[in-house]
Amino acid sequence: MRETANFDGFDFEYDFQIFDDPNELRRQIIEKNQIDNKARIVAGYCWDWKSNGKSNGDIHDITIAEHNFNMSWNLDNTTTWAIDPESVEQAGCIHTSQGLEFNYVGVIIGEDLRYANGVLITDPFKRAKTDKSLSGFKKMYKEDRDRAIGIADQIIKNTYRTLMTRGQKGCYIYCVDPELKAYLTQRMKKKQEFIYIPYTSSVLLAAEEAAGYHSKDYEGD
Repeated sequence: MRETANFDGFDFEYDFQIFDDPNELRRQIIEKNQIDNKARIVAGYCWDWKSNGKSNGDIHDITIAEHNFNMSWNLDNTTTWAIDPESVEQAGCIHTSQGLEFNYVGVIIGEDLRYANGVLITDPFKRAKTDKSLSGFKKMYKEDRDRAIGIADQIIKNTYRTLMTRGQKGCYIYCVDPELKAYLTQRMKKKQEFIYIPYTSSVLLAAEEAAGYHSKDYEGD
């Protein structure tokens, strides 16, 4: 989130996977949910929530044509979406899922977060019209473009930070943007470059001394 944050790959003990096909992600989440009903699919708010489909699971809000993938936002069962076994077939959004925790979460990252020319790009114009978190953005954009873009950038990043931290044991990802998928896959390769050693204070101290620095040197980072 912060420009000064250090990032060296993902937690070694965490099941983080990137999928080529959202249908396979859904299959894996449904399989995990059969264990204890603690797996759900969530998505970035890049697809409109159709008013005539809020009580009808046959009306699909989320469509990814190249994979023949269709899914509905969670229906009128918002208050019980996290515990209704059949709701694993529905996608939660930021407003549905924040504050909830599951064992596994499948996250569909929409076009509002992409990767190009070596940088992550947030695009508020790819958010759904029904997304109230960006209410007033277009008016603000006309009055103060930089301020509007800055606020929207934080909202989008916070959206995916929230969605991707709903799973306590694992997070499965599908990216609409192929370049973002490639970027995350490359970052995942860092996981293979290190040998996991269970944390102890003596191990940490030895590692710091070998590297020639101490934790206090990085306080506040």
